[in-house]
Amino acid sequence: MIVLDHITKRFGEAVPPAVDDVCLEVATGETLVLLGSSGCGKTTTLKMINRLVEPTSGSIMVDHRNIRDRDVNALRRSIGYVFQGIGLFPHLTVAENIGVVPRLLGWSRARRESRVRELLDLVRLPVDAFADAYPNRLSGGQKQRVGVARALAADPDFLLMDEPFGALDAITRDQLQQELLRLKAAIGKTVVFVTHDIFEALTLGDRIAVMHEGVLHQVGTRREVLRRPATDFVRDLFGRPAAQLGLLEAVS
Repeated sequence: MIVLDHITKRFGEAVPPAVDDVCLEVATGETLVLLGSSGCGKTTTLKMINRLVEPTSGSIMVDHRNIRDRDVNALRRSIGYVFQGIGLFPHLTVAENIGVVPRLLGWSRARRESRVRELLDLVRLPVDAFADAYPNRLSGGQKQRVGVARALAADPDFLLMDEPFGALDAITRDQLQQELLRLKAAIGKTVVFVTHDIFEALTLGDRIAVMHEGVLHQVGTRREVLRRPATDFVRDLFGRPAAQLGLLEAVS
């Protein structure tokens, strides 16, 4: 479980808080989507969970432990992180990229190689074709699969995903969304996923946390945010998608 208790982040006293008094719980095994436009505070909120950004006030508990009481490097190695830029090391092969955190944790070479094979199979990249390839030979979708595999390498209980599919074309993005749903069923991780795409949020989230201008407006299931919006902002945000989904259901 991840618990955010009255979290606020200010980047200066002269501007409004980037994140303003957010309280949020992510249940074990749940995929929670942080949804909002650019600048709403969703990525800042995500980064505070693994201390890439330090909160100005409030507390965050991960697995019943206050993150401030943990060594920051140990905390980050225990939480998988996937982001839009992917950040694969260009001078390392796919296998070496996936094995970065296990190597830092002192895993043996045999154990790392076994884990790489397991993960490449999990993300549907054949070992013989991809283990020794370099990132510049991969498509955008393949790179993102490697990024997911790298985040899972040390088998963390928690996975943070910051708009990981945002730069991909629509077809590849849909394919990877379906792959993420398959992986979620297979590995049962607790996932916090950031997106500005409403339909992506509706597809992936067990629950959706809607943010605007640093404020958390509603946390709810797909049905709840579509049918029982808590604020005018949420009602306006989901108005057109709700109508489109109604039309699709009527046609089907």
